[in-house]
Amino acid sequence: MTTSKTFDVATFGESMLLLIADRPGPLEFAETFSKRIAGAEINVATGLSRLGFNVHWASRLGADSMGRYLINQMKSEGVNCDHVVQDASQKTGFQFKGRVDDGSDPEVEYHRKGSAASLMQPSDIDEAWLRQARHLHATGVFAAISPNALETAKRTLQVAREAGSTISFDPNLRPSLWPSEAVMRTEINALAAGADWVFPGLAEGQLLTGLQTAEEIAQFYRQQGARLVVVKLGPEGAYYDDAQAGTGYVPGCPVEKVVDTVGAGDAFAVGVISGLLDGLDVVGAVRRACWIGARQVQVLGDSEGLPTRAELQAAGY
Repeated sequence: MTTSKTFDVATFGESMLLLIADRPGPLEFAETFSKRIAGAEINVATGLSRLGFNVHWASRLGADSMGRYLINQMKSEGVNCDHVVQDASQKTGFQFKGRVDDGSDPEVEYHRKGSAASLMQPSDIDEAWLRQARHLHATGVFAAISPNALETAKRTLQVAREAGSTISFDPNLRPSLWPSEAVMRTEINALAAGADWVFPGLAEGQLLTGLQTAEEIAQFYRQQGARLVVVKLGPEGAYYDDAQAGTGYVPGCPVEKVVDTVGAGDAFAVGVISGLLDGLDVVGAVRRACWIGARQVQVLGDSEGLPTRAELQAAGY
């Protein structure tokens, strides 16, 4: 069944308040923090909205100061939040992030157990609304935060597929949130099998498939049903395997100084999704993804490097 489409992208997921330390070193020695927003799905929603796409985000937040801050920030980015529930009986998750100055991954400490988003149920999905999206973007983060969130994630993919929407999936692994590594592999791979476009990192793909090379990992997900697999290779760029365009490598974009690696994968997803929705070929979309990912690692927050449409065009992507 194909439904008429009235907006570009839907995504479900948890948004958290992000508190970034004022100085490098262990979090316990930080005394001042700057306030931002965090969440894999909302990073992608922000990036696509800045490029002019009509993006809708569905979630649950507490009716607390953190929830009000998050929803105001998302609305200021142009993201439609009509399907975000604010519940006074629930609480909004938050996280601390350390600061680094050597390009390494910063220390991150999550406080999300029992959060409003983790209490989402399949019955929370407005299926008539979801069927109107051209595209659904999903990640392994939302699926990992609770058993009912996993069931909700599964249902979103099923509804989008039945409606004839395209679906992208980023594994975005959070091993500490799963009961076991085996369960994580089984559930993440099942979700990936329901998507059209799959974006694993090389290390993620190795963990999920037991295979070692980008070519093998991409072939694994292609055999599961994905039309396009793009394996992220960090500074080296990416490898793609597409049902029509074939296979190949796209080089990464040089970066003078890596400031913060968090959000780079989400930025990469913004590039591929926006490129394909814009009608670019696979190589053009992956080139755009490498450029946006490189921008993102040069800034401190999770989404500050995501470009506007004017910045994208000025750079030739």
